[in-house]
Amino acid sequence: MPQTKKTLERLCMKAIVDINVIMDWLFKRDEHEFAVKVIDLCASKKINGFVCAHEITILSYFLEKEIKDKEQIIKILSKIMKMFSVLDLNISILNKALKSKIKDYEDAVIEQSALANECDLIITRNTKDFENGKVQSIIPKEFLLNPIRHKK
Repeated sequence: MPQTKKTLERLCMKAIVDINVIMDWLFKRDEHEFAVKVIDLCASKKINGFVCAHEITILSYFLEKEIKDKEQIIKILSKIMKMFSVLDLNISILNKALKSKIKDYEDAVIEQSALANECDLIITRNTKDFENGKVQSIIPKEFLLNPIRHKK
């Protein structure tokens, strides 16, 4: 089957998926159906989905509070690390995040990781957290309505 222009553009798109979207998917929180679809696109490699390394450790913390079964937590984290490319952190990203216009440091680290890795978007439930940043943020529902128009 020939690939359409829209399919090719989607395949080239690079998006960081914020931990809140992953947690919506895992814990079936409000509007989790949109998170499921975004994560399915990443898992099937229809978009290049990324998470920052520190998001994995934060997620582990929340999973330990919720699940308490180490074997299950390992399975979940392993699955996530297979579905997404995990972005390394370095001193440059951490220092640039300190100077970011984004108020929350953890969000600033995500922004700087996106810039360092030339990501097009940050898919998050909390776009206000990134409103002063240099990378466009978008909620899952809006992304799913038309992912291509949000590309750089």
